Amino acid sequence: MEHPYVPRDLQLPGYVPVFLSQSTILTVYGLSSLLVVSLVWFLSGRSRNISKLDRLLMCWWAFTGLTHIILEGYFAFSPEFYKDKTGFYLAEVWKEYSKGDSRYAGRDSAIVAVEGMTSVLEGPPCLLAVYAIAKGKGYSYILQFAISLGQLYGTFVYFITAYLEGDNFSASPFYYYAYYVLANSFWLLIPSLIAIRCWKKISSAVQSQSQKKNKIR
Repeated sequence: MEHPYVPRDLQLPGYVPVFLSQSTILTVYGLSSLLVVSLVWFLSGRSRNISKLDRLLMCWWAFTGLTHIILEGYFAFSPEFYKDKTGFYLAEVWKEYSKGDSRYAGRDSAIVAVEGMTSVLEGPPCLLAVYAIAKGKGYSYILQFAISLGQLYGTFVYFITAYLEGDNFSASPFYYYAYYVLANSFWLLIPSLIAIRCWKKISSAVQSQSQKKNKIR
């Protein structure tokens, strides 16, 4: 069966076309994400001690954490998803996304490594960040800062390796900008903003502690 990916000579023996439509795949993902965000927003609102900004951050960490663990985890540990004949949703997601970046269908080693480490090393800490913010833990800002740096590193590696390899992995300009550029840009913008905020919070706390020590002396 001929596949829709670029380059056209990409070898995918046993390839099975996407069963679900693009609209179905995106709708399920959107509604699932909305459900997670709404649930976290509702539950966090029961505490008067959590600011609206922290509630938004909890929503982000829950969303991105589950994305890392479920979506990226499935990709990393399912090398033959493009052969799936059952219409399994996660396999369908990656068949569809591969139209924007065929390195996924082709199991590019850099992509597999980045996605595998992201799902294992960043997914669970994201969910821990939700808990840390909710409980006002002292390690909350350090944890969020560390995860954000990891996300930025992974995203930069993702874009840079594509550039070095010719940046020609999309089936059309639509898939290039919608899937490859737009979908991944959120993991550049949001982690950057969170990292800056956490840096300021940590620096302020350290400076305050230093001033207290100087007063005691």
